[in-house]
Amino acid sequence: MELLQSLSASLLSPMVLAFVLGIIAVLLKSDLKFPEELQSALTIYLLFAIGLKGGMKLEGLSLMVVGGPLLGAILLSITIPIWSFYVLKGFVRLNSINAGAVAAHYGSVSAVTFSAVMAFLENAKVPVEGFVPALLAVMEAPAIIVAVFLAMRKSSADSSASGGFKHLLHDLLTGKGIILLLGGLVIGLLSGHKGFDQVAPLFDAPFKGVLTLFLLEVGLVTGRRLHDLKTVGWRLVAFAILMPILHGFIGALVGKWCGLGIGGTTVLATLAASASYIAAPAAVRIALPTASPALYFTSSLAMTFPFNIVFGIPIYHGFAKFLFHA
Repeated sequence: MELLQSLSASLLSPMVLAFVLGIIAVLLKSDLKFPEELQSALTIYLLFAIGLKGGMKLEGLSLMVVGGPLLGAILLSITIPIWSFYVLKGFVRLNSINAGAVAAHYGSVSAVTFSAVMAFLENAKVPVEGFVPALLAVMEAPAIIVAVFLAMRKSSADSSASGGFKHLLHDLLTGKGIILLLGGLVIGLLSGHKGFDQVAPLFDAPFKGVLTLFLLEVGLVTGRRLHDLKTVGWRLVAFAILMPILHGFIGALVGKWCGLGIGGTTVLATLAASASYIAAPAAVRIALPTASPALYFTSSLAMTFPFNIVFGIPIYHGFAKFLFHA
């Protein structure tokens, strides 16, 4: 019952409903559209705000305490998009651009799913390490960088040449999506909670409102590309359900190896299994503009997200308990 209530609250949130509205508007052939300048402004705001808040959460944490879990989280964020990319190309049969776009979402993490697992553990009275929000913060950007790099490398004719590789790496690391995420993370870390409090009226309270507008615009784009789903069908559905389970089990193993308790292991497993639908779409729209939102956004939001909320979190928690009691 609690999980159904959590699912209902998440799926009936203004953000998710705005995404659905965008799709409906396209199906009704409405003339609703966003100016290009507004699209860019929404994306810049979201990416910088995510980086800023993530960096702020890292302030004051001792590496002796969090070094192992942070390293494990970063390794998951780097490796998950690599094998996801090749599974998407080989099994799901996507081209390099779309495979990289989807892999970026499944390597990155969902803040809403993180909130759901924290609520689940609180209701179950399972203690959780206080620094776990930092795991969320460090897992967002690396996966996006790796997946975009794979997509650009595979789709670039001159990527095998030294000059081509250097040019590709420069374009990737200096693209505004990565600059905003990593730059915001560094600024948030250096300025800390006191610094963030100075800009909180702009980057904290309005965040969900801006996110709602962003998801409305993504819904419009998704609605125009729904026909893309017909080309992959059941293969993408299978990927969106089975890969999170695999990633969740791997995340649990890494969590126990890093010294986390049952609660922290469950959180890391859930993060590894989650798929981003905030940071990754914003970054992919900039870095891989020809990728289809119908593929990467529908799979992460319409398939993986509800699966994790209803079934995934209890599965990952059960596996974490098994690891500690086996």
